[in-house]
Amino acid sequence: MSEDQSTQEQQQLHEELTSYLDGELDAENVRRVEERLARDAPYRAELQRLQQTWDLLDRLPRSLVGESFTKSTIEMVAVAAAEEAQAVQSDLPRRRQRQRAFGMLGVVAAGLVGFALGHSLWPNPNEQLLEDLPVLQNFELYYQADNLEFLQLLDRESVFTEEDSDRAS
Repeated sequence: MSEDQSTQEQQQLHEELTSYLDGELDAENVRRVEERLARDAPYRAELQRLQQTWDLLDRLPRSLVGESFTKSTIEMVAVAAAEEAQAVQSDLPRRRQRQRAFGMLGVVAAGLVGFALGHSLWPNPNEQLLEDLPVLQNFELYYQADNLEFLQLLDRESVFTEEDSDRAS
């Protein structure tokens, strides 16, 4: 067992016995402490040592404080409370300014997210026009054709792709 662990256990034991002597434990913990006292001699010895310390403290003379001590203590508490209230009051404008700034940042962020979602989800009407561009460029030729089978025959013969490449150069 390490030294830190032993110190922690001693501290817990001391706190538990102190709470027992002060009457701060609930019924279940009182029962558990009393059972351990019945079977554990070192635990009992520690309780007796603490009880003797309590008894010695009870024998010490009690000091009486005057009304001036009470009055000065209350005045000090009142001054401290007033200073704390003043500090909170002076910090209020900065806090409001920060809240407004965060609110504006939130609105801007929400707008950007909304724009990005709208841009990614909303169909672009120009995409269809770009897909149909070759048809639109050759619309006069298609219009003069008598029927769809003739246009399909021209497409199979790659007539339009050659014209497109000639126009591009």
